[in-house]
Parts: sequence; structure tokens; C-alpha cells
Amino acid sequence: MKHFPFALYDAFSATAFGGSQAAVITNAGSIDSTQRHKIARELGMPATAFVDDHGEDWIKLQFMSTVMDLTMCGHGTICLLTHMLETKMLKLEKMVSEVKLQLPKSAATVSLSENDSGRFQVMLDIKAPKFEPAPLHIGGLLKILGLDADALADDLPLETARGDFIHLVVPLSGLEAIRAIKPDFNGMVEYCRANGLETIAVFCSEVEDINNRIHVRDFCPAVGVSESAAAGTTNAALTSYLVRHGQLPTDSDVIRLNAEQGLELGRPSSIQSIVTLAEGQISRLQVGGVATRILDGHVYL
Repeated sequence: MKHFPFALYDAFSATAFGGSQAAVITNAGSIDSTQRHKIARELGMPATAFVDDHGEDWIKLQFMSTVMDLTMCGHGTICLLTHMLETKMLKLEKMVSEVKLQLPKSAATVSLSENDSGRFQVMLDIKAPKFEPAPLHIGGLLKILGLDADALADDLPLETARGDFIHLVVPLSGLEAIRAIKPDFNGMVEYCRANGLETIAVFCSEVEDINNRIHVRDFCPAVGVSESAAAGTTNAALTSYLVRHGQLPTDSDVIRLNAEQGLELGRPSSIQSIVTLAEGQISRLQVGGVATRILDGHVYL
């Protein structure tokens, strides 16, 4: 019987039982696609990272949810790199190191460092999404969120952000509206499929922690997760949206934004985004944080 080491981590959380969960399976090169899908469903995490091979500054891997292959996964990346650093599969030789991710349909750069608490800080480079007007089925959207029209922010538009995932960006008026959401997950799946969407990213500028800039809820039943407790790619899209609509100060070439997410799920999360500007446009977009190991063991096949 073959067995493969695995570990479960909580991403975007410095403590156990916060953030968004991901599994990491190393030495997975001999595990075929059918077995990978079965393992991902068995583990039941929002994402599972399968490491095929790696060198000192590169990793060949694949991400899967319980229902599909993932082109990229922000929170899975945080868990993966934290695990490889903690187990000495990778070494942090400099104050800041970079690692290249090689996925079946994409590639990315990840910056690694230690924060002031001695934790590994993992920041994923994400291509800034492209924006377009949102689908005009506002009544259907409000119905699946269980909200009235006055819950929508009156100074920002609904837009679709197309990047590694396709997000519907929905600005709300404040925390009262965020907390009033009564999600119809089956309706969300139908709405997303009908409109070419993958997640519904709801946010407001009112926050519970004054150190944060936005409060986020991300509904993802169309890709296998009813609601994400922490989503890197979603927060990168929201940060780009805020830059696009002049909601962040641009008196510096580097903008840092902290977001809170997962509070309604009892899994508080802290997500950091860093935007580098060149002539007022986004030249580099990074999102990341820390991860905490919960358990480890072996998968037997």
C-alpha cells in the first residue's frame, strides 16, 4: 500500500481554526488525476495542493477543490509554502526570497519572508483582473442574497472582475447589510452559471477592526465552497476594484490594504494586499498572509 504525507493548514490566520483551510500533499508525482480528485473529495477541504516536484526556487504542483481543478488558489498557496518552509523542503536564505509556481494552466511568483513575529509571510503575485459591467439581473442577485435594494452601496457600481476566477463585485452599504445576508446557495449556483460567474464577492468599507480597510464575504458554491472564510484571489480583485474607483490613497507608489473576512463563519481571517503603481496603473499586485498547521499524517492508497 502506497502512502503520501499530507498536512492541513488554516490560511490567513495566525491561530488555529481561523481562515480558510487547505491540504498539502507532497511527493505526489505518482498520483494520477482520478486519484487526486478522490483524495480532494475525501479530505473535503476548499483546496488541496498536490506537489509533483520542486527545486530550490520552483515548485511544480496542482490545486483541486472537491469538485474541480483550480487554475490558481491564493489560500492554498499560503498553506503550501508555509508547509514547505516549516518542513525544510524550502529554505529562506534571504530576508525576502522568491519561488516560482508551475501549475498545469498557469504560473506565478511567490515572495517569502519572516514577519515581526517570526512567522513565514507568503505573498502571491496575481495578475490584476479586467473589469466589465456586471450582469443586469439585480433583482435576481438581491433575491439570492436575501437583501433589499437599499443594502447596495449608492456610490460604487457592481462590476465583474475577470482574473484567475470570475468574481461579481458587490459593494454594500455597511456591516448591517453584510450581516443581513441570507444566502440561497442553490440559487447562487444557478445565478453564477447563467451569468458566467464563479464567486459573488460582497464587501463594505465599514469594519469591525479599525486596522482593516474592508469587510468581505465571498460566496463560492459554483466552485464547491458555499462561503469562503478567506480568499486571496478575491481580495486581490477587490483591491484592484478599489484602486480603479479611487477608493484608496494614491499619494504613494505602494498601497497596502488589510481586509477582514470569515467573521460570520466563526473563522476570522486577515488578508493583506500590496499594490505597486506605475503612472497611476497597477504594475504589481500581491496578496497573502500567514498560515497555521492544524494536523498532519499520511494518505494511504
